[in-house]
Amino acid sequence: MASSLSVCGVCDYRHITKPSVVWCSECDEGLCEECKCHHSISKGTRNHGIVSITEYQKLPNNVLQLAHFCDEHNEKYQIFCKKHDCLCCKKCIIETHNGCKELTDLDDITRHIKSSNAFAELELTLSELAENVKIIITNREDNIASICKQSKNIEKEIQEMRDNINQHLDKVQDAILKELKTKEEEESNKIRRLLKSLIDKEKEITAHQTNISNIKRYASELQTFLALKNIEKDIAADEYYFQSIVKSDSVNQFELSWKINTALQDMLFDIKKFGDVVVTAEQCNIHYQKQKDKQAQMMVPVKHLTIDSLKPTLLQSFDTKLLFVTGCALLPDCRKVLACSSFNMLRVLNPDNLLEFDIRDFDRVFDVTYIGGDSVAVTSGYENDAIKINLIDLKARQVKKTLRVNSVNTGVAYSEDNLIYCAEKNGIQMISLKDKSIINVTKTNVNKFSCVASFKDNFFYTNCSNNSVTCIDYKGNTRWVFNDASVLSAPVGISIDIDGNVYVVGQDSNNIVVFSPNGQNCRQLLLTSENGLKGPSVVHVDRSSWKIMVANRFGKAVVYSLK
Repeated sequence: MASSLSVCGVCDYRHITKPSVVWCSECDEGLCEECKCHHSISKGTRNHGIVSITEYQKLPNNVLQLAHFCDEHNEKYQIFCKKHDCLCCKKCIIETHNGCKELTDLDDITRHIKSSNAFAELELTLSELAENVKIIITNREDNIASICKQSKNIEKEIQEMRDNINQHLDKVQDAILKELKTKEEEESNKIRRLLKSLIDKEKEITAHQTNISNIKRYASELQTFLALKNIEKDIAADEYYFQSIVKSDSVNQFELSWKINTALQDMLFDIKKFGDVVVTAEQCNIHYQKQKDKQAQMMVPVKHLTIDSLKPTLLQSFDTKLLFVTGCALLPDCRKVLACSSFNMLRVLNPDNLLEFDIRDFDRVFDVTYIGGDSVAVTSGYENDAIKINLIDLKARQVKKTLRVNSVNTGVAYSEDNLIYCAEKNGIQMISLKDKSIINVTKTNVNKFSCVASFKDNFFYTNCSNNSVTCIDYKGNTRWVFNDASVLSAPVGISIDIDGNVYVVGQDSNNIVVFSPNGQNCRQLLLTSENGLKGPSVVHVDRSSWKIMVANRFGKAVVYSLK
């Protein structure tokens, strides 16, 4: 940790000792009352989450000791490498991870971690473990009680038999009773040893549950993520332990019974034993309860949607109040982003289609595409001086980076840290967001209103001047071309769903046509004039929700569910 919990880190740096009252996990230091006030109004820290020292100290020690900075370079962790399952700072990426492809921004992977499926599954697993311990404990306690009851019944039978025989059999009686007690004790001790181990495990699980509860309430996103990694290992070991118990002989149902010697009644003085105390073990009827197993039984094969199985249902219809809409993006949180080239602005609408804000910090605007987190990329259009692509931080509502390109840029799509854009006479180009290198995918001339989409190793683009839709691979080789003005006239906006179906709007034909991934089949999905749309220009499919947004060049837009 960067500073002591009890001392204000800012004051300590100035050689002043003041007690801390809150802890900022992003700054990784405590703050006194005065510094807390400055921290809450400073532009760089006003959005940091803070928690009181008293509450922060409720976190487990191993969580409090988690490092936020790289041990080797003393720089803050910013990236998570999925390939090596480790955190990285900027220097780590350059020195040891420059060849890794699965690098994720730490802010993206830790955002909403407390409400993530991984966190919920961890809580569920702990709850399941606790419940299964109780089931096994109850079962073993019942077995002890049943053994005790059976033992008493056998003892009564033996005593009744003993009353009918001669004093000569006292020794034999004592022997059988001793054997009975020995067997009872041996089997009971086995179960008690298992019970002791289970009770200890129950305490460990309870401690995990308490820690999880405190982590959920007071830990930072990074601490939560790192703590999850550690707790998951312990839980995996516990699950294996309990599953092995259920499958082993340790939880067999032990029974005591007595096999009486049938010759005892006729030959009292020749019988030297009453019989034998027999222990039988039946397979236990305990089933290890696991929610994931229940869910797996209910799972059905995933059904992929084809162009014939799509059933669009209107969800929303609204007025964008914009002229010349040339780009749109439907965000995972159901907000809408619209690019307006006539006003050179972005408009962001909330899920209820109310204006959230406008961004006007541009010279020119054409198309927009979502690139993850709270960011979008915006192209500049087809004017000769439009040779840059802006990356926009929607949270900060401003341009966070500008990419200089060597051509005009209109339609744009995002794929694996690359932006693919239409560059008119320069064809389709691709720029890397990592090193800003530019590749010419194809030099085939495209229309200045052309739009582009990507799916796996293929790129798709429209050309309204010859009414065509073209599919090429990443090397520029043509896979298929569609050109039929009677079906699709003046195609502009284009988007692709998670199954590879291609959606294209016809501005002059007032429709949306969907193509199969191989381009061999197509169908008219929507006749937009029936829905009040005229001259549709842009379309975007959100692959996570199966929603499609279509907007007119002027005014109206709609959102449909495709399922």
